[in-house]
Amino acid sequence: MILKFNHTLASFRRFSTSHRYAARIVPSKQISKLLIANRGEIACRVMRTAQRLGIQTVAVFSDADERALHVKMANEAYNIGPPASQQSYLRGDKILEVAKRSGCQAIHPGYGFLSENVEFADLCQKEQVIFIGPPASAIRDMGIKSTSKHIMSEAGVPIINGYHGEDQSDERLIQEANQIGYPLMIKAVRGGGGKGMRIAETKADFLPALQSARTESEKAFGDTSMLLERYVRSPRHVEVQVFADHHGNAVYLYERDCSVQRRHQKIIEEAPAPGLSEELRVQLGEAAVRAAKAVNYVGAGTVEFILDKEDLSFHFMEMNTRLQVEHPITEMITGTDLVEWQIKVASGEPLPLTQDQIRKKGHAFEARVYAEDPAGGFLPGAGPLNYLSPPESSSTTRVETGVRQGDEVSIHYDPMIAKLVVWGENRSSALQLLIEQLRNYQIAGLQTNINFLIDLASHSHFQAADVHTGFIQQHMASLFPTKTTSNTKIAQMALAYVLNENATTRIPTKGWNAFDLALNFRPNYVPTKNLKLKVADQEYQVEIQPKGLDYQLRIDGGNWLQVKVTRKPHANRFLLQTNIDGHVSNFNTVIDNGSISLYDDSGLTSAELVQQKFLNADSALDGVNVGSVLAPMPGVLDKLFVKPGDTVKVGTPVAVLIAMKMEHVLKAAKDGVVKAVLNAEGDNVQKGAVLISFE
Repeated sequence: MILKFNHTLASFRRFSTSHRYAARIVPSKQISKLLIANRGEIACRVMRTAQRLGIQTVAVFSDADERALHVKMANEAYNIGPPASQQSYLRGDKILEVAKRSGCQAIHPGYGFLSENVEFADLCQKEQVIFIGPPASAIRDMGIKSTSKHIMSEAGVPIINGYHGEDQSDERLIQEANQIGYPLMIKAVRGGGGKGMRIAETKADFLPALQSARTESEKAFGDTSMLLERYVRSPRHVEVQVFADHHGNAVYLYERDCSVQRRHQKIIEEAPAPGLSEELRVQLGEAAVRAAKAVNYVGAGTVEFILDKEDLSFHFMEMNTRLQVEHPITEMITGTDLVEWQIKVASGEPLPLTQDQIRKKGHAFEARVYAEDPAGGFLPGAGPLNYLSPPESSSTTRVETGVRQGDEVSIHYDPMIAKLVVWGENRSSALQLLIEQLRNYQIAGLQTNINFLIDLASHSHFQAADVHTGFIQQHMASLFPTKTTSNTKIAQMALAYVLNENATTRIPTKGWNAFDLALNFRPNYVPTKNLKLKVADQEYQVEIQPKGLDYQLRIDGGNWLQVKVTRKPHANRFLLQTNIDGHVSNFNTVIDNGSISLYDDSGLTSAELVQQKFLNADSALDGVNVGSVLAPMPGVLDKLFVKPGDTVKVGTPVAVLIAMKMEHVLKAAKDGVVKAVLNAEGDNVQKGAVLISFE
């Protein structure tokens, strides 16, 4: 049995109305063994708290996660199916069967997957396994955005103008959209994480955006129902952490600002939200508690508000009926462990603190480290973590992750590698620590967003807390400037490559013999090592010569630079200090085949060794022209709309690629006739793979 959503809005409303104020049943079961129905960093996070409390943990894993960190951390682990989440992590029946077979009293769903699945919560209750989350009725009421808006309005929580009706015909939605006006937001009623969400800027944009949102929502949530909302152009996204128990108590643990987003997904969060008066904080918190009580809520939840950047008025957006990704920053400013609270409340205990006892101290940031290409539209990536060196954890720094060096970021799941969480006495000190720890986060093997996070956190407007959800779009030019690579960095990367090459071939790294021990002594002969490095789209020719016990080098035939090098080799990693014409620098380098990664105060600089390449005459790339459709990222080819011989116009959708649970529509870059379709629906394809070629 696969749990699916197959209820209409009306049936959900009838159920929620009759159950919203049902009598509370207080559990009294001690949890001594817990199954975590999730993977990655959140599974590891839950396990750490459970094990600290003396609770045994059980992991579940797909075929792709057999060697994952969360599997290693658990006391027991069980395989639940193939890599695709629909056949593994979304199989509630399989997970519940494992829980019962292994003797677990409770299941923690983490976030995503089954965390807000009404049917799974109901099934757990039926099978007398504690679901560590709210009652199914609360998930149902808050999971359907149209229903939640109605409940919030009744509870006196401000809501934003829009259409939340049951008539989902194109005609009705077009009519409502025209009445609301453009731009407007199209959102899946069961949406979350930016999935099933589109912005229609004009009337002409509406139908294509609606269809795309429906398709993505059906894949992610098994439902195509949409709601429409007025789109506020410069909103802040402020959310309040709430917690409630089975005894009727509910509190708020202050708010988080999650305004800075890409692709409608958060990337940096902070707590508390900057620039709010204490009076406004209380108003937000009390509104969030009213929202929780309106649905008889139990456990951890987040009430999300749109806060107008100009007048600071706020409107209810949605409630996430689970633990949020960014919960660690709330823990950092309140000194709490929200997972511990979840477990205790699920066991029937009252909340550990009353509202008057909850205090906030200092400021915290969370930066999400992703495998993605920020400059390429934040397209997700995948691949091996050949080198992974995170900052050291401390009382002011947390690294929440589910991967280790040598693991792989899979195309089947979210591309988040880790969450970097820092705390400081105030916003300024916390932000300074965030930037420093981002510089200390070193990854090689795949592209990440760490450099972008450094630039974002260093941006003058972000430093001034001048944030809103369109921040990245507004500051695109300054966040993605044209960057040049200094000769110093080119020299450092070239030296690092040569030193690594010498170390792996057991050749000394100083003086004459640094390059070629086999050379016969010849007066006035100076051996030269020639390298061609490519950084971004620029190539550099580097010549390196030994000079006594040191080196000299020049770039693109320029002046010779005098270099002294001190190194500490460790496998494929070199901690180097260079003195180039009197300028001393300390940095770390990692060599991975022909790839060179240099880490210093500005983050990561990458170079590739340019080598002559040969293609067979029958190469798959032979005859490919700029009009071909390439995979912009690794993923699964979900749909093909063309076949050989078809004539297409520029901008015509030709295929749909699914990557990291998101749908990407690929379009023809020019008019033409399809020559070949090189993959079939369902195929896994790599970034850059030719999918469709043209005559």
